[in-house]
Amino acid sequence: MVNETGSSRRILVVANETLDGDAIHEVLASRHLEAGGVQAFVVAPALNSRLRHWASDIDRARREAERRLRRCIERLELEGITAQGWVGDSNPMQALTDALQITKVDEVLIATHPEGRSNWLERGLVDRARAAVDLPLMHVVVDTTPHVAVLAGRAA
Repeated sequence: MVNETGSSRRILVVANETLDGDAIHEVLASRHLEAGGVQAFVVAPALNSRLRHWASDIDRARREAERRLRRCIERLELEGITAQGWVGDSNPMQALTDALQITKVDEVLIATHPEGRSNWLERGLVDRARAAVDLPLMHVVVDTTPHVAVLAGRAA
């Protein structure tokens, strides 16, 4: 699926903590093979705690978002996917809206934690984005919880 200009698909990815998971990379790699090329534009909202937000302390949130973003872009490029990105507004819907103002894309991918652990899902981000964006929108659930092996046994 090549876009109307004959170039590779341009996909906007909105994610933050989930950038560290495999699911985003797997979806983009699959789209890359299907479309004969993908350009990824990754926006990582600078998520902050309420206390830090009210204290206007956004430096830590920006640094953490930049670190995850840098790792994600490096990994995508190693997989042969052209990628660039930036840290966006702390409100993911605003970050999405801002990104669509500065770059033209063919589709949007929003990555969240699973239901029950995702503030974005609780706030209805995916549904609101689908209603506001006139583009194909994929929702990818990324479980970044480390799997812990539990050894059950009898005490001697």
